[in-house]
Amino acid sequence: MAGILFIISAPSGSGKSTLVSEVRKQLTGIEFSVSWTTRAPRGSEQDGREYHFTTRDEFERMRDAGEFLEYAEVFGNYYGTARRSLEAAAASGRDMLLDIDVQGAAQVRKAMPEAVSIFVLPPNPKVLRTRLRNRSRAEGHINESVLYLRLSEASNEIENYRDYGYILVNDVLDRTVAQLEAIILSERYYRCGQEIPLRATRVLEIAAACKQANSRERLQPVLEAFGIENPSGQQFLNFEEDTDDD
Repeated sequence: MAGILFIISAPSGSGKSTLVSEVRKQLTGIEFSVSWTTRAPRGSEQDGREYHFTTRDEFERMRDAGEFLEYAEVFGNYYGTARRSLEAAAASGRDMLLDIDVQGAAQVRKAMPEAVSIFVLPPNPKVLRTRLRNRSRAEGHINESVLYLRLSEASNEIENYRDYGYILVNDVLDRTVAQLEAIILSERYYRCGQEIPLRATRVLEIAAACKQANSRERLQPVLEAFGIENPSGQQFLNFEEDTDDD
């Protein structure tokens, strides 16, 4: 049986990569598709681990040859998912996890509507700003203009949450990891065509609570914080940091 395709998207700095890394440590039978990109490596990133790093010319050659399932240009750099990684996972019957942005996710959903889509949100703009600044510090530089651009783009990306089947608010890492694990396990139970064991009840409950249709109570304060669904009708994002952040 072919494996399940999981799509996970989030604004930059939402902690998505950490979530994926933790889940891969704890669950077997799931492959991670290493995307291709034209951006330079950050910090300790290694070619073939976080990304396949390539030139713009080579990326465009691959694109024109139809080697990508999806691709997008984000902040001036290309990102794409190679078809061959999904084909290899499907041939082995293993699940595949795609870490892609909202543009790429839309392309994949159109081509593979059976895919399971998961959107990860930061709890509020202040937390997102702190995470982005901490990441920049770890990389040895802080570019304020890039930082503000990513913060502004975050609200645009979050507006796409309606296109995803599951929603995670990444406020407490351990809890969010457990929720992501529950989603993967529950989808496996539902699709295996066998009787679901009683011991899986709690897993199914956790996953069900993360479905978009059941997430309104958790979502509302996040959406309001990012100015997406503000009862006052005002679109205002507070990117101010706490005074002790610097």
